[in-house]
Amino acid sequence: MEKFSRGSELENPLSKIVSDTALWIRNEAVNFDSASVEFKGRNDLVSDIDRKAQEMLVVKLAKLMPGSGFLTEEDITEDEIKEFTWVIDPLDGTTNYVHGLPIFSVSVSLKLQDRVVMGAIAEPNLNEVFTAYLGGGARLNGRPIRTSKTVEIGSALIATGFPYRDFSQLGSYLELLNYFLVKTRGVRRLGSAAIDLAYTAAGRFDGFYEYGLNEWDVSAGTLILSEAGGKVSCWNDSPQFVTNKTILATNSHLHNDMLKVIRKVFG
Repeated sequence: MEKFSRGSELENPLSKIVSDTALWIRNEAVNFDSASVEFKGRNDLVSDIDRKAQEMLVVKLAKLMPGSGFLTEEDITEDEIKEFTWVIDPLDGTTNYVHGLPIFSVSVSLKLQDRVVMGAIAEPNLNEVFTAYLGGGARLNGRPIRTSKTVEIGSALIATGFPYRDFSQLGSYLELLNYFLVKTRGVRRLGSAAIDLAYTAAGRFDGFYEYGLNEWDVSAGTLILSEAGGKVSCWNDSPQFVTNKTILATNSHLHNDMLKVIRKVFG
């Protein structure tokens, strides 16, 4: 198995950077001004907190790995191709945060050329940090985690998210949701894809599906899940879930069964 040679060296510093930023976001909630919220779309919000958190992350990550590039949710990209690129979602779950719901996260991954080699997700209200590096396994607060052993859909607890830009397939999506609501133990919608992926990696969820996500939404979480023993694909079973804009992430045991249902509904 391939292994990122600098993973053990960078994991703890990255974990601290992501955790410190997430704690800052949590502490800023008491001073949060809803007037700072902008609408990228009806269901797609951005606040000053997103921007300030992103600035903090960029500064700290540039010091951790000088010369690296950045791909971020809030419009920081670099035309020059770098060997290493940080992929940042400074606040995944902005809508939750704006409305006072304590379910949000900070998600950061590191790519070596086009391959994700490290990831960290911090959920400050539970004081949890999920980390992984390629070939090094996945951890929650430093302790190894693995996906669940659930093998039947009828015994599964799964997660999903609702589209917030593209509603063209909403009818099919609701049909799929209806199926899983009836056939599983339950479907949860937390409002943070990074947390959904991290929870699937830790065995709290057995699977997760969504469409319309961006690279920064899933980059860290998919590596953490894969290193915990899970499987990730797009809905046509190829690994190109970033460009395809669809994602199915499972404990691996349920992957084929869930994929069959999704493909039956969406064709």
